[in-house]
Amino acid sequence: MIKGKILIADDEPDILEIISFNLRKDGYEVMTAKNGAEALELAKFYQPDLIILDAMMPMKNGFEVCQQLRLQPEFQHTLIIFLTALGDDNSEIRGLEAGADDFLNKPISPNVLLSKVQSLFRRIGSDDAKVLIAGDLKIDRERFLVTVKGRDIVLARKEFELLALLASKPGKVFLRNEILNQVWGTEVIVGDRTIDVHIRKIRQKLDMDCIATVKGVGYKFTG
Repeated sequence: MIKGKILIADDEPDILEIISFNLRKDGYEVMTAKNGAEALELAKFYQPDLIILDAMMPMKNGFEVCQQLRLQPEFQHTLIIFLTALGDDNSEIRGLEAGADDFLNKPISPNVLLSKVQSLFRRIGSDDAKVLIAGDLKIDRERFLVTVKGRDIVLARKEFELLALLASKPGKVFLRNEILNQVWGTEVIVGDRTIDVHIRKIRQKLDMDCIATVKGVGYKFTG
């Protein structure tokens, strides 16, 4: 399973090659753009989890691209890292105002880049993250939205809460009682069959194998 989808935009071919090679080697799916205009087009088509933008590139610089993306609902929580050779405080302030999550100075260290990317992905996968991402699946817990490959999936309220609970800790086996208490609460009396029905409906609507049954115990999110 891929760790996430990343779009890189930079007008320097050598930088695109170095970053792409290291990210793919680490398990990420990567697409590249040579300028800002192409980055905007590919972002809409590709729906990346993270975008790496060169601050200064032709046909819209990184600041302009970031600002335009942040105006669109589907990119409000997308991770964005700026690549900059400017090395001054004004550039960092401008990037933060545009909506950047982090910065990386050129020349680029592959190890530092991977560390930043991994750190950001861990952040969106934490318990209190507003957006959970697992490959093509994105769960926005603040807006109650689920998308698969950019396609909106309509889930009932309890289906959404159940999916978000499981996805909050990939690989963890949630016991049936734990699921009932956290999704339905202790004041509502429902049976084990209720969980099974909701899991079946989630699987059908997502049309992807991301929830595993642990027989006689409960369920876990496998991504």
